[in-house]
Amino acid sequence: MEDFGSTRFIEIESEPVTGAQMVLAAVYDALSQKGYNPVNQIVGYIMSGDPTFITSYNGARSLIMKVERDELVEELLRAYIANKHWDQV
Repeated sequence: MEDFGSTRFIEIESEPVTGAQMVLAAVYDALSQKGYNPVNQIVGYIMSGDPTFITSYNGARSLIMKVERDELVEELLRAYIANKHWDQV
């Protein structure tokens, strides 16, 4: 009989690059190349859902619209936490 009274720990290897990571990198690059502030533009898109915050240069607008906004937020938060090393506490 299984012991359901204790918590199991699972070791997960580092995650492969996700679709959200690739999309954010491509969109960031396109916005930078066009002279926009990528952080402001991506935040504007995530907060409003208005795709006109993202340039259509290099297909960035259509690319970002393929990923759910909550997935973008999750990816940004994951990267922030990893950068702060909070995930190793």
